[in-house]
This record gives sequence, C-alpha cells and structure tokens, in this order.
Amino acid sequence: MRHPRDVLLGASVADPLPVCDHYCGVEARMRKSLALQLEMAQEFGACVFDVTLDCEDGAPVGGESDHANMVVTLANQAQVAIKKVAPRIAARVHPVDHPCFEQDIEIIVGGVGSALCHVMIPKVESVADVDFAAQRIDHWAAQNGRLNPLPLHVLIESPAAVFHALEIAAHPRIQSLSFGLMDFVSAHGGAIPASAMGFQPEASGQALDQFSHPLVVRAKLEIAAACHAHGKVPSHCVVTEFGDASAIQNAARQASRALGYTRMWSIHPAQIRPILDAFSPSQHEIHEAADIILQASQVDWAPISFSGKLHDRASYRYFWQVLERAHRTGRSMPNDIQEFFVEADSLTDKETS
Repeated sequence: MRHPRDVLLGASVADPLPVCDHYCGVEARMRKSLALQLEMAQEFGACVFDVTLDCEDGAPVGGESDHANMVVTLANQAQVAIKKVAPRIAARVHPVDHPCFEQDIEIIVGGVGSALCHVMIPKVESVADVDFAAQRIDHWAAQNGRLNPLPLHVLIESPAAVFHALEIAAHPRIQSLSFGLMDFVSAHGGAIPASAMGFQPEASGQALDQFSHPLVVRAKLEIAAACHAHGKVPSHCVVTEFGDASAIQNAARQASRALGYTRMWSIHPAQIRPILDAFSPSQHEIHEAADIILQASQVDWAPISFSGKLHDRASYRYFWQVLERAHRTGRSMPNDIQEFFVEADSLTDKETS
C-alpha cells in the first residue's frame, strides 16, 4: 500500500519539522539542551524539538572563532551519543554581511555540515542574500562530505524583509522562515511601542502586545502566508516571558490556531513542553483523523462516509497532517497509524545517512 503522504501530499506541502526550535548560545545551556533533546526523544520515540546552537548572539565579541569551534565539538559529541533516535542539531551563524559569516560557515559547515539538520541565516533581506549564503554553505558542506543540500532557515527581521517574504520563501533552498520580533520592532524607529515585543493575555489599546499590534500581526501573517504559498514552514518568534508556562502555552496556541504557524522558537527549556502541548492535536482529533485515514486507505482513497459526513482526498489531506503533527509532538496513536511513521522515519534515516 502506498504511503498516505505520497498519495495525499504534493511537493508544495512543507517538510514535516519538529514544532519547537530551541535556541541556546552559552556552552552550559547548549550541553543541557542536547541532553534534554536525547532524553525527550527516548521518552516520546521521536525527536520532538530541534536544538539550534547560536553563534550570532551567543558568541562573545572577539571570541567568534572559539565559539564556532565549540559548536562543532558539541555537535560531534551529540552524534556519538545517538541511541535510537538521531538528534536534530542546527546552527545560527552571523548575517551574510557580517565579517564573521564566512568564518562561521568554514568552521561549522566545513567541520560538521553532514550532521546538521539546517543552518539558520539571520537578517536576510532579499533573495540575493539567500543565493550568497547557499553558495558559500554548499562550498563548505562539500568539503565536509555532505551529499544532500543542507536546508536553509532564515530570519525575517525588518519591514523590507517582510515585503520580500514571498519571493524569499519561493527560493528552492529555503525550508523555513522565522519571524525576528525584537529586530522588527526596533527597525521602526520607535513607531512601535516596546509592549509589542512582549505578550500580555489581556492587551489593550494602551499596551498593544505582539498579538495585537497591527504592524506586528500583519508581518506575522505575511510570513505565514508566504510559507504556505510555497510549501515552507513558518516558525513563530520567541516569547520572552519564559518563567510563565501559561503565557508561553497561550502564545503558542494563538500562533498555531489563529496565525497559521506550525513551529515556534523556545529560549528556555521550560518553554519546550508548553509549546509541544499547544501545537499538538487533542486525543479526540487524533482518533478521528486515524479512523478516517484508515477507512480511506482501505478503499484506495476513494470517498467515504464517516459519522454522517462525506470525506474525500481534500479532507484526507487535512486529517493526515493532523496525524503528522501528532507524531511530531510525541503523541500516542493507534498502532496501525504508528506503522506509517516507523516506515517514514526509517526512509528519512537512510536518506540522511
């Protein structure tokens, strides 16, 4: 039987990525984050969040080379520690116009490019920036022996970048666009208040937050729409209130349910599980989707009647993606459905090895 993803989803559908992208820039936090990724992978049976080792904001001025070499060391150590589920480790390098960009790429991609799941390029303004980054990354990835193109993720952080988001998302090397909230607000010369960099569950006209200020919300929607138009993954920005679990979960729920985001950043380990919970489907949604997909597969994806409603491939696509999201968030599923993901994961491992 053909795999549901092959039958239902075309090339325009985004790659299934973990719903959480966790950033850390200090060595102690990097080590703890990598250990937590392994621990939770063993708990859930899948890698439920990426760890992005940060060079842009993590490296001390004058110590960029040492910091990049530390990223290589940690990434190599994580590969050795592989148990049942392979780690997902990425690196955020300096912007393409920064003096340390080439050095970052040479050290990190040239040193451990074959083990990275992606590279994050910050402050991308245009397709030309993506072209340049891809050319340099490909050069150093080849030196490391990587056979497949290394996926690129980019940060949209300015009004001009938002304007070009659709064409940036169309670039064949782009896998995901992230929204850089802090830099976006700062790029407006004081026209957007500081409150728009935070999250307030009951924001008012006197204190508009990141989910209520019109310019910020518009930018988020432009990025999400650009991604969905070209089969890329929209990744929501950070919530700095990391000590408030309910705040991060509410923000993540708004990002996923109202703004169309399928992935979100975390900057503290305490944010990871609330993000997983907010982005995961409910058990009712999982069981409904499983029943529909199993019945549809038994009739070779012809239309079916389920609970008094007609379903065909148009709705099958939606319900299959509910199950993919359940898998990416480590939720339990019926054994007949879980077999589809065991098969898909084994194929992915072969392609990346």
